Amino acid sequence: MTEKGRIHSWETCGTVDGPGIRFVLFMQGCPLRCLYCHNPDTWEISEGQEYTVEEIFKRILRNEPYFQASGGGVTVSGGEPGLQAQFVAELFKECKQHGIHTALDTSGSVGLKKILPILDWTDLVILDLKHGNLEKHRLLTGKTNEKIIEVAEYLNQSSIKFWLRHVLVPGYTDRKDDLEQLVLLLNKLERAEKLELIPYHKLGLHKWAALGLTNRLASVSPPSITKMEEVKNFLRSRTKLKIC
Repeated sequence: MTEKGRIHSWETCGTVDGPGIRFVLFMQGCPLRCLYCHNPDTWEISEGQEYTVEEIFKRILRNEPYFQASGGGVTVSGGEPGLQAQFVAELFKECKQHGIHTALDTSGSVGLKKILPILDWTDLVILDLKHGNLEKHRLLTGKTNEKIIEVAEYLNQSSIKFWLRHVLVPGYTDRKDDLEQLVLLLNKLERAEKLELIPYHKLGLHKWAALGLTNRLASVSPPSITKMEEVKNFLRSRTKLKIC
């Protein structure tokens, strides 16, 4: 367990990144530059603190009684964990050898080839679908969506459980044509257990300011509860997936 990874932070009692209570590890580094990112401090892979798999796993074991009793486990998120695939794969392998449930929270933006070593030891993938349209995806994240769709299609043909996530960003992902593009993608991913629709929020704006970055969504208001329900109902009417 000598592989080293650059870590941004961890959360010992996470409740939103997979089933049960989770030990959530946030990896450093991300190839995307999402306009709505609430953790821009995870972008640069050269930042963060370096740890070995052994050091992190010792911390996981200290919290194992809490998450195991809830049917939880370990989730690796980011940043983008696929950038440090060997570290994550070794960590997940150690978890599985101890009977610990593993979840990978990823955008898929590094492509399938890099993520495959992790998937050998993964119980659940939580895949973030940013946008169904290639050019709008580039506008929103700085990159196109081919690699993400490649990962999504692979998961749909595999035996690995996976959830989908999508952030509703006013003016970027909430228009009818945006939602139609999303529906086209969702209807190709019938094995997904659910889609979590997440409202855009401003909780990370202070981090952008602290890093001297300009946030183009600073003046955009989060979607209302009514708007969220309207979109959920629209998606439910156009796809067979469970929409949460």
